[in-house]
Order: sequence, then C-alpha cells, then structure tokens
Amino acid sequence: MRTLLYVPIIHTSADLGSIAKEVTKRGIADLGEEVWEGHIKTIEGFWNAISDYFDSIDVSGMKIYQDGMVAEGEIGEKIVEEGLKSGSKNYEIVYKLIQRGAVLVKTEDFNLVIIERDRLLKITQAKTVAKKLFGFIRYKLTKNMLLNKRDEYIVQRIDETLHEDQTGILFIGAYHDIKRKLPRGIQIKEIKDKQKVKEYRQLLPFSKKHRKRFEELSKYLISKVET
Repeated sequence: MRTLLYVPIIHTSADLGSIAKEVTKRGIADLGEEVWEGHIKTIEGFWNAISDYFDSIDVSGMKIYQDGMVAEGEIGEKIVEEGLKSGSKNYEIVYKLIQRGAVLVKTEDFNLVIIERDRLLKITQAKTVAKKLFGFIRYKLTKNMLLNKRDEYIVQRIDETLHEDQTGILFIGAYHDIKRKLPRGIQIKEIKDKQKVKEYRQLLPFSKKHRKRFEELSKYLISKVET
C-alpha cells in the first residue's frame, strides 16, 4: 500500500516572493489591519501545528512533494534553502524533513509554474487600473486550465515515484484538486482537512459577517494534529 500524507497549505508572505508586498497591502486595505493581523497569527499557528506533527513521527525515507517545486537533488535543496532564508514556514518544515532523511522529489512542471507566476506578476505590477483589470481577467480565464494541467503533472509525478509500501508527504495549495485524480491504490491521510482550509480562505473576506464560523475554522487550523 502506498500512503500519502496530504497537507493543504496556506501561503505566508515569505512564500509569495515579489508579490508579497502587494498582497499584504491589498489584504490590509480590503480587510482592515485588525482582521489581517489576526489572519497572519492564524497562519503562523497553522504552520506551528504542522511542524509539531512532523517532529513527532519518523520521516526517514519518505518522499516530499512540494507545491511549486520544479527540481530535486542539489538544485531542489538549494531552492528549499532559499525559501528557508526568506522566512517561509513551509520550506522550514521541508528543510527539517530533508535533514531527518526524507527525500525531495521534483513535483511540478517548470513551464506551467512560470506561466502562472508571470500572469500574477502582470496583475501586481500593472501601472494603470485598466492594465490591472485586463491582467486579472486574463488570469481568471486561464487559471482553472493551468491549475488542472499542474494537478495532472503532480499526480503523474507521485504515481511514478511513490513506490509500494512507501509514504509520501504532499504540501499543496487547498485549491488544487489532487485527491480526486490520484490512483485508487494510494491511501490518503489528510493532516488538516482540505475543505476546512479552503472554507477558511473563502470566508476570510467575509469574516465579520460570518464571525462565529470563521473563528471556529481559525481554532481548527491552529489545533494540534493527531498522530
């Protein structure tokens, strides 16, 4: 039996690279400083819970599949080290897993990742409202197609490299649809419930209107992961 530990991730500012400042600025403008700061604390608590879980289990020999990881071996580990230096909690966990004997696997197609990144950059770097709107519309029209292609490639990589009786760890954005596409012979263990992570993200802009449910989801995200 092949096993996949499924971690639906929430990106921190450190994961967003050149668009981080724009995302933070927009987040504060849309949500208000208080809600945005609460959101940042929830994300930190979420990653602390994930980190504590992996610290508590033996990960030697496990395969690591990381959202956006376009290389493996020495180059892949250099990418992880750069992410660690930038302050990414996700990459901090991946770095520790590698140090404890887990193996980083090339997860994504470089060209597909670059296409999506470039289209996001065009939105954030647009100097006029019209150009920003055009970039946003173009991104929305192609987003699902790109995401589907990325998902298919990720599933192919997992199927090719995760062998019988091996365990893999997948760090993947909650909007990816990997679970449905995976072969039936792979047993999936969700470290955090993907639907709850996704619901939290969807309710974030409406957190004041749905305060009770949003607070419930926030508490769930930072809660201890059962081993």
